[in-house]
Amino acid sequence: MPHFVIDCSENILKLHSEDEVIKQVHTSAISTKLFNKNDIKVRVNSFKKYSTGDKKENFIHIFANIMEGRSIEQKLNLSKTIVKDLALMFPLVPHIGTNVIEFERATYFNKNMLNPNYQFSMP
Repeated sequence: MPHFVIDCSENILKLHSEDEVIKQVHTSAISTKLFNKNDIKVRVNSFKKYSTGDKKENFIHIFANIMEGRSIEQKLNLSKTIVKDLALMFPLVPHIGTNVIEFERATYFNKNMLNPNYQFSMP
């Protein structure tokens, strides 16, 4: 955790490779100092069929799924940082956005937590 899921029009990946886009979002997330770099997971979904209002324009949207507990200012900075960095990478893409979704600590579980010695900590 955290998980960054990038939805984008398929033409985005003709401008920059999946690996480049993944690396940029990873780098942006690290730069906020909210996460351990080894915990950040990033993946891409590209779409051939989509609409952006009444047009079909290129888009990138990042769903940032993070553990609860960060301030509104920290979450806003995360969103702004990702959008700013992607806007520099894709200056002609008209639709670039991010939203932050929080996991509840009480209901989050992963395989590592099956270990009886596991202790959850936030960086």
